[in-house]
Amino acid sequence: MITTPLHIPQSDPPRPASEILPTMYDLPSENPEEPGLPDEFHDHQPELLSITLKLADYSADHYFTGKDLNLYYDVRHPNWYKRTDWFLSVGVPRLYENKDMRLSYVVWQEGVNPFVVVELLSPGTRKEDLGEVQPEPGCPPPKWTVYEKILRVPYYIVFDRYSDDFRAFKLNAGSYEALSLPEGRLWLPELKVGLGLWHGSYKQVERLWLRWYDDTGNWLPTPAERADTAESELAQLKRLLQSKGIDPTEL
Repeated sequence: MITTPLHIPQSDPPRPASEILPTMYDLPSENPEEPGLPDEFHDHQPELLSITLKLADYSADHYFTGKDLNLYYDVRHPNWYKRTDWFLSVGVPRLYENKDMRLSYVVWQEGVNPFVVVELLSPGTRKEDLGEVQPEPGCPPPKWTVYEKILRVPYYIVFDRYSDDFRAFKLNAGSYEALSLPEGRLWLPELKVGLGLWHGSYKQVERLWLRWYDDTGNWLPTPAERADTAESELAQLKRLLQSKGIDPTEL
């Protein structure tokens, strides 16, 4: 059965945040000519980031990853948002109020700003993503300004799939400073996890991808890889038992 999302008409001016949680269905776009769905890479890369992430100090139901989700960032301008390619917020429930999947991420409702933001560069967004577009009075600020000055996101990551250029910035004294990435890897000590360039096949596409790694330097596995490992270990155990004359089916 197909259900229709709850829709609460948006008033003008908008009602207080304490009365309504605005979503992409309730709030108009700041750009009426906004393009449609992202390309395949903008779908697959964020998905790989989400399914390989595992945080040592947070259970899976105490952090949230969003991809291509409206991020509302300013209660004074509740219709303004950025559709971030991927972001991570820690210390928030996986489900909104532990009950429902999010239709958007509204910082003044969540009470927690993203800790990591990843933008995937494209020709049309490159200048804005790299902070080369200046804010204009009365207009929504560009992404760099939102992440650096308004949300104060600790880590801002950009990746260009055309050139495989991987850059990372960390908030320092209120401004982003570029970080050194030895061997294409970035360790985030606050989260006890690292992000790096992995050459491999995902969704049947072999190329460089952004992927998480653990404190031993090993890439964190996808669910499919974990299943393959478990199956391989089970097969090895069966062979070991058979070599000792033990029938595994009788255990």
